[in-house]
Amino acid sequence: MVSPPREYTLDVYRLSSVVTQHDAKKAGAEVVKQVEHPLLSGLLYPGLQALDEEYLKVDAQFGGVDQRKIFTFAEKYLPALGYAKRVHLMNPMVPGLTGSKMSSSEEDSKIDLLDRKEDVKKKLKKAFCEPGNVENNGVLSFIKHVLFPLKSEFVVLREEKWGGNKTYTDYEALEKDFAEQVVHPGDLKNSVEVALNKLLDPIREKFNSPELKKLSSAAYPTPSKAKPGEKGPKNSEPEEVIPSRLDIRVGKVISVEKHPDADSLYVEKIDVGEAEPRTVVSSLVQFVPKEQLQDRLVVLLCNLKPQKMRGVESQGMVLCASSVGEPREVEPLDPPAGCCAGERVYVEGYEGGEPDEELKPKKKVFEKLQADFRVSEDCVAQWKQRNFLTKLGRVSCKSLKGGTIS
Repeated sequence: MVSPPREYTLDVYRLSSVVTQHDAKKAGAEVVKQVEHPLLSGLLYPGLQALDEEYLKVDAQFGGVDQRKIFTFAEKYLPALGYAKRVHLMNPMVPGLTGSKMSSSEEDSKIDLLDRKEDVKKKLKKAFCEPGNVENNGVLSFIKHVLFPLKSEFVVLREEKWGGNKTYTDYEALEKDFAEQVVHPGDLKNSVEVALNKLLDPIREKFNSPELKKLSSAAYPTPSKAKPGEKGPKNSEPEEVIPSRLDIRVGKVISVEKHPDADSLYVEKIDVGEAEPRTVVSSLVQFVPKEQLQDRLVVLLCNLKPQKMRGVESQGMVLCASSVGEPREVEPLDPPAGCCAGERVYVEGYEGGEPDEELKPKKKVFEKLQADFRVSEDCVAQWKQRNFLTKLGRVSCKSLKGGTIS
């Protein structure tokens, strides 16, 4: 670890002598956790970032709009130390491919300029892109903030039997078609992959020279692996991904209404045995009539992080069976007759264990488990051929043998 130069440390002291607590706390308001009694480290952070501009000898700093108060802080206080004011550039905060905030520390949330084609394919394949959901959709955000500004149009590539290619000249029309499920997530991802690779190919070619390869390697060194027997900071034991980490319960649908801003979505109130029913947004309009959901028992995943879908916060996911082929059919999973709202649903052999309080999007616990969810030939919901159960018996669907579950 390289120590900062002596002058930098002295400048930290100089800056601390002229910055008020009020200004330091205000500057970090959007990037430092705000508490009643903040740690000194959080108050120092804006000043350290401001000094980086001088000691890295940069002409400009680029960041998201969440950095704007730190940028304002730097413009005010660097001249007070006798240093030049820098240029500051900002872009909108956009969701990452994982559905949460795009972060340089989360590899799968972003596309790097030097990503290989296979990296782009892998990241987009894993990306969060739920049918009809335009909230926190990183794939759509790439189209809106990267592809449309550069090309002024976007082409959805698809086979003739699914309607053929369609060219969009404004983003809002594309978002509307995706929300109404006219555009399939698979077609959207494939089209973004093609468009991004066209943009990245010239950059990859440029960086194929020995000089730039060396520069890239120096700027982004491969993380060193721990020696045998050692544990580095990120070499802890991998978390066990098992079904008991999911909080799945029987729920009773109390009310069903169309989403006020999305024709393809229902907003349901579902009793899961808590003091108040949960609000759940489901893209089931074209598959299940409203009257078939009303007062129905369903199977609800309850420990996903709450997420806004077209402005309405959804506090769970109704688990459904889906057909493999076209036309697509969807059926909500059915708990055994006689179940009560709030009863736990578990996977055979995993009855014990406490579910996570909240599944962290970055960990992708549900996505990893859901990859092995299937409907058996006798219409029973399974994980790796182990049945979904309640204390009264097996969880099933009406007719979709061999289907997937999501």
